[in-house]
Amino acid sequence: MTYAAAKSRRSHSRSTRSLAALIGIALVLVLAACTPAGGNSSTGSSEPERTLSIGATLEPASMDPWHDTSASIPQVLLYNVYETLVKVDSTGDVKPLLAQAWEVSPDRLTYTFHLNPAAKFASGAPVDAAAVVANIDRLKSDTQLTATLKAQLAVVAGASATDDHQVQITLSHPSIMWLYDMSSTLGMILDPSQTGDLSTTSAGSGPYAVQTHVQGDSVVLARNANYWGNQARFDQVTFRYFTDPNAENAAMLSGDLDIISNLQAPDALSQFSDASQYTTISGTTNGEVVLGLNHDNKALAKLQVRQALTMAINRKDLVDTAWAGQGTLIGTMTVPTDPWYEDLSGLYPYDPTKAKALLKEAGYGDGELSLRLRVPSVPYAVKSAQFVQSALRDLGVKVSVEELDFARWYQEVFTKGDYDMTIVAHVEARDLGKFADATYYWHYGDAKFASLYNAAIEAPTEDQAVSEMKTAARYLADQCAAVWLFALPNLVITKATISGIPQNAVTLSFDLTTITSR
Repeated sequence: MTYAAAKSRRSHSRSTRSLAALIGIALVLVLAACTPAGGNSSTGSSEPERTLSIGATLEPASMDPWHDTSASIPQVLLYNVYETLVKVDSTGDVKPLLAQAWEVSPDRLTYTFHLNPAAKFASGAPVDAAAVVANIDRLKSDTQLTATLKAQLAVVAGASATDDHQVQITLSHPSIMWLYDMSSTLGMILDPSQTGDLSTTSAGSGPYAVQTHVQGDSVVLARNANYWGNQARFDQVTFRYFTDPNAENAAMLSGDLDIISNLQAPDALSQFSDASQYTTISGTTNGEVVLGLNHDNKALAKLQVRQALTMAINRKDLVDTAWAGQGTLIGTMTVPTDPWYEDLSGLYPYDPTKAKALLKEAGYGDGELSLRLRVPSVPYAVKSAQFVQSALRDLGVKVSVEELDFARWYQEVFTKGDYDMTIVAHVEARDLGKFADATYYWHYGDAKFASLYNAAIEAPTEDQAVSEMKTAARYLADQCAAVWLFALPNLVITKATISGIPQNAVTLSFDLTTITSR
């Protein structure tokens, strides 16, 4: 999923309606947090409320993660409001959550989950086997489900309850990705009794429920006092959204924020160098910052042109210039926390002389190729676009840069494919398979890559799957299907009193369950 498209996508008509609301609509949505009587944020004592204020960048258009692909939705909801059978921890390992344990059959087709009998929804209803089966059935029958979730769900042949707290889910073929997918949006368990509009209500089993969503400003979560597990450490958590990174930094410096969830101005790190007041967490994310190429463009469909563009850009200098040296160079659609990661950033090294020769081989002399670079108006994309424009000018390629607000970028670039090049961070975990989808906005229809990727997904053993995934990733790099710039860093700033935030962001969730304050 892209940085906020998160990358991947639902039907065009629905995406247009939802994302048009993302920026600039002054509408207040009061979300009914479906908690039982007494399940509000009050501690029931005279102690002052414990609150947490988090600065974030891209605001969700709604609270419906099944019909809106924005990564900003699971950032707030995953693990906090909606729980999953299994959860990915800070090291990338799959751990129990609603399921206490699970077994996989020798043929890797049947998964048996043993549910925690204590688990219940905010309504008080049990999270039992019937509820899990109802969720699988709901997703399989949902014609408006996002394309990404449909693809992830396609491998599921069926689900059945073997007793009140045991569920069997059967796959049509082995999949190295399926259990991992179940730790994210696909696996969010919704209370089957929920009948309201999912864009404006929440009905999960997590330690928090959505209290309010003020469009253009914030989302507020309230503690679920009837949570079945360890109680939330905060009575209220507010995600505040900033379009201006300097304003976000100022809010942190003035004490209005407790956390900046991902610093959007890395050159401002020195402002938070006082360890007595602030803690800086630096790691990596799943976000591949990609110079995406539209393969429907006749020039970009040529391998020599793609190779020339790759070798004309000094990506190390780009990271130093555009993102203050923060980030990891990558050479394909993988990041260091992926099991099949290999450092392929040196496969096509910076070589402007060879780049010009390749461009000439492709039939384009100096000044004969013009490309439109349309980017969302987020800092890393804008700064990277300026660098790319300069580098390709030196190559002899005319590049016109256009900055779009994110809603317009999503509609025109992502949905309609009206672009030649773009830059955006794809933050979905393990998203190499996006290049196997010829309908995706890159329009990369390489049948050999799709075959390599699908063989890896369906490999009979995990070791073989990882090996074949490496082969697929290297093929993608060899073909210069895009220009991979860098892996977006996880730069989190907190007050010195805050702890429990992991170094690396390995899921879409900003997981509140690990955060403490003293």
